Amino acid sequence: MPAEAGNPVTYTLAVGDDRVDLNDLLGQLVQIDFDGVIRCIHCDRVTKKSFNQGFCYPCFRKLAACDSCIMSPEKCHFHLGTCREPEWGETHCMVEHVVYLANSSGLKVGITRATQVPTRWIDQGAVAAIPMLRVASRYLAGLVEVACKSHVADRTNWRAMLKGDVPELDLAQERQRMLGLIEDDLAALREVHGEDSIRAVDESGLDLSYPVEVWPEKVKTHNLDKTSHVEGVLEGIKGQYLILDTGVINIRKFTGYEVRFRVQAE
Repeated sequence: MPAEAGNPVTYTLAVGDDRVDLNDLLGQLVQIDFDGVIRCIHCDRVTKKSFNQGFCYPCFRKLAACDSCIMSPEKCHFHLGTCREPEWGETHCMVEHVVYLANSSGLKVGITRATQVPTRWIDQGAVAAIPMLRVASRYLAGLVEVACKSHVADRTNWRAMLKGDVPELDLAQERQRMLGLIEDDLAALREVHGEDSIRAVDESGLDLSYPVEVWPEKVKTHNLDKTSHVEGVLEGIKGQYLILDTGVINIRKFTGYEVRFRVQAE
């Protein structure tokens, strides 16, 4: 779901060539029907199963965007000359990345391409985020993240995030605390990769709010692979989830699925 920062975040749903303004649908009954066809988002071939949120198995096996180093950037092997798609690696991995702290279900560390701020934060359902370091490549960002993971989580508790169960945090203060904790790790990385390869930043953070009218007390998930029809009153949108009165559905998980999306005014 494409999203733009605002108060609250504004969401649209891409259904074929159409774009649906989701914020305007809060309080209305929506229906999602999966017709059984899944198409690879890269090659458009019909596939029985989606891999890595939208790819067929051959593309999953060959594309750099599906390599294991995407989930574990410290395993990047571009510098070894073994990247599946060197040109893709140049434009997506060998560019400036931001190491940040976010508050999505509590304090977490994350990395993203500089051009993906604040999109990445919104996708994670963060209520606040702040840049901590700017680094020369995804590989280096991954190494910094590994150092941070000794002191802070790197994953979001998505159930707590969807319940709105998020503590208040002073991220500027947490940034200074974290930089102190990883000071020796950063010095060691700079010695190998160059002093300018890792830059601490004093950039302002961003607070985010989401279009949610009702927070679920219990989080029940809808799965189009198990039930092709999903129906419920749209009560909120956060991260990449639609929050219905019947449960939540992770829209990104079903990228490439051919569906019919209907709205019925209450």
